[in-house]
Amino acid sequence: MPAQLLSTSEGQTLVLTLSNPGLRNAMEPSMGAACIEALNVAERSPDVRSVVITGAGGMFCSGGDLQRLQANRQQPPEVQAQSIEGLHQWIETIRTYPKPVIAAVEGAAAGAGFSLALACDMVVAARDAVFLMAYSNVALSPDGGASWSLAHTLPRPLATELLMCGDKITAERLHALGLVNRLSNPGDALGTALQLADRLNQRAPNALASIKELLSDAAHQTLSQHLNSERDHFVKNLHHPNAGEGIAAFLEKRAPRYE
Repeated sequence: MPAQLLSTSEGQTLVLTLSNPGLRNAMEPSMGAACIEALNVAERSPDVRSVVITGAGGMFCSGGDLQRLQANRQQPPEVQAQSIEGLHQWIETIRTYPKPVIAAVEGAAAGAGFSLALACDMVVAARDAVFLMAYSNVALSPDGGASWSLAHTLPRPLATELLMCGDKITAERLHALGLVNRLSNPGDALGTALQLADRLNQRAPNALASIKELLSDAAHQTLSQHLNSERDHFVKNLHHPNAGEGIAAFLEKRAPRYE
């Protein structure tokens, strides 16, 4: 069967499943293009409040297809550069997407698969899942924003070890380090991710979008700039109908109904 991205819905959550049988869900350019298209459609749909990305067959993603990479060595460098640009567009789409995106990881997230999980807003992983920055094992350097994500979330010595040594790191250790939000029993990462997504689906979409944007902007803003951004988002959200509903529901001790 060819590599493909499967799309299903669970209530208000869009579930995107990486499927590449025989290659442990290795990435293909078509997957990224399909994911970007699916996210663009879902962004315009009020029926979608969150997104979960997972892998088929008990495996998240083994990263790049090494046979394709070997073949690309016989092509002009621009061929591989174009392929990586497609991956990076995928990563940036997730990072800037206004709705929450959760990775549900079973098996292994290796190489660009690890990068993809790091690009998501939250990560749910089975207790026996493993993560692997496999690039240096085949004499390559990272892509997919892996070095950026790890440099911003881990102490430099640990990020260096993960990228240079290429050793596996368990989901439980990443949970202790704060890179994995929830641990699940093996086989239940998707179910746990959907439960988390459902909690987010009950919250005001505009507020969640502001939180995601503020967190992304914080990395390159001064405190003064960021305080201004927080002010602007707060005022905008206060005057959104959802704030009126949220405050009224709190005062009336009932569940809010957000648009």
